[in-house]
Amino acid sequence: MAQPSPGRGGNQKIVSLDELAELVRKHRDVGERIVHCHGVFDLVHPGHIRHLESAAEHGDVLVVTVVADHHVRKGPNGPVFNQRLRAETLAALECVDYVALNESFTAVDAIERIAPDVYVQGAGSTRHDEDATARLALERDAVQRAGGQLALTDEIAFSSTHLLNAHFDVLSPEATAHLQDISQRWSAAEVIDALKSLRDLRVLVIGDAIVDEYHFCNAFGKASKSSAISAQYVRAETYAGGALAVANHVAGFCDRVTLVTCLGELDSREEFVRAHLKPNIELRPVFRPDAPTTVKRRFVESFLLTKFFEVSFFNDSPLPPGAEGRALHQLDGLASGYDLVLVADFGHGLMTARVVERVCADARHLAVNTQLNSINFGYNVVTKYPRVDYACIDEQETRMAARDRFAPLPELVKSLTERLGCKLMATTRGKHGSLLYAPGEGFSSAPVLSREVVDTIGAGDAFLAVTAPCVCAGLPADLIGFVGNAVGALAVRIIGNKESVEPDALFRYVRTLLTR
Repeated sequence: MAQPSPGRGGNQKIVSLDELAELVRKHRDVGERIVHCHGVFDLVHPGHIRHLESAAEHGDVLVVTVVADHHVRKGPNGPVFNQRLRAETLAALECVDYVALNESFTAVDAIERIAPDVYVQGAGSTRHDEDATARLALERDAVQRAGGQLALTDEIAFSSTHLLNAHFDVLSPEATAHLQDISQRWSAAEVIDALKSLRDLRVLVIGDAIVDEYHFCNAFGKASKSSAISAQYVRAETYAGGALAVANHVAGFCDRVTLVTCLGELDSREEFVRAHLKPNIELRPVFRPDAPTTVKRRFVESFLLTKFFEVSFFNDSPLPPGAEGRALHQLDGLASGYDLVLVADFGHGLMTARVVERVCADARHLAVNTQLNSINFGYNVVTKYPRVDYACIDEQETRMAARDRFAPLPELVKSLTERLGCKLMATTRGKHGSLLYAPGEGFSSAPVLSREVVDTIGAGDAFLAVTAPCVCAGLPADLIGFVGNAVGALAVRIIGNKESVEPDALFRYVRTLLTR
């Protein structure tokens, strides 16, 4: 073990990566052998300690790099212990000489900076984890380039994720019981394999394009001489929302995605739209001459991310005859060539009666979401579609479609399922999770799988986008509910539609949830 400078305690062992590189150089200059370990270390347990003690035996100086908080994507709540606490815990160990925060998830950058003589990884760390196996391969290559060697320890094995899930109040009791039930029927590997099997589905997304603008402000309250809210502008961000966001979510899980949507000639935002769609999405826009592309400009208090005002730029009247004709021409013979047609109907004019009729007639498997908002409240309901294979709407939209505020929700879901001819209907219920019904199978429910919410906008779109291919592929309802709520838990941690829910993040979260 290295001899630290006088008075160097636990916290004094914590250095920047630049400082660590310089310290390592000095130790190497006097002939000392450098050993490097890397990881999250969200809960330092006996397995970690034995691993680090064993690693220290490979040399004279043991340095540990810790993954920064924003790269810990095990689930929507991130690490239980923040990066400072994780670093302090490691620095308190006698066998550890230095600790540094690493801004990359893999150790590659740190290895290149430190050039350790030995990089030590736990032999069991990649078990049942393809992502970890891939990371280890990158790190092994980096060690070889730096002239070092890889060593593996095989000490007593524990799982931080399992210990945290079992002994910390990360999820509600209802969620914990649900996960125990799901894990008895499905392993994480089986769930992930089922999601990977969606890759070859051909998906046609049809729906309204929305450009979401978030204007972040410092709100000061009511102006002194009027009832207006006074706020200081901070910054603005613009995201691809509506059917654009749905297509982006789908395109992470399915390789071939086509999007038919409506843009306005008055302010098309076409360049922005094309730049913010994933490369495997084929865009087929329909232009209407009497409107801009729908823009929703939200003013958001920057500290708590609370929305306090919204202005929309749109024309939500049905497409004029010429534009409707172009939409029908785009769809002529198109839907029948796809495994799944997914309609994201925000009620902004694209889905006219004739377009709805064409889609329902041609789609081999039809998934539909009809959204209510302050503009179309009460008018844009799922029953405007004569036939739906998979309906995915929230509880309020379900009650509005059934024209019943008070009846038990299962009665309304069953009635709508029969009316639409659904193979499956999913009703999302906010903090109450989701309720699914399949004729012949009955009802299944799934609780919320996250306690932290940043922004609910876009969560329903993400739920729809990932569950619709699952329904098309014939996955069981209980598995679909679990997957949908896992997706929703990740989505509510994203501001608006700033990012898509990506497969790798979902796979990691599935492993976390089912490692209990």
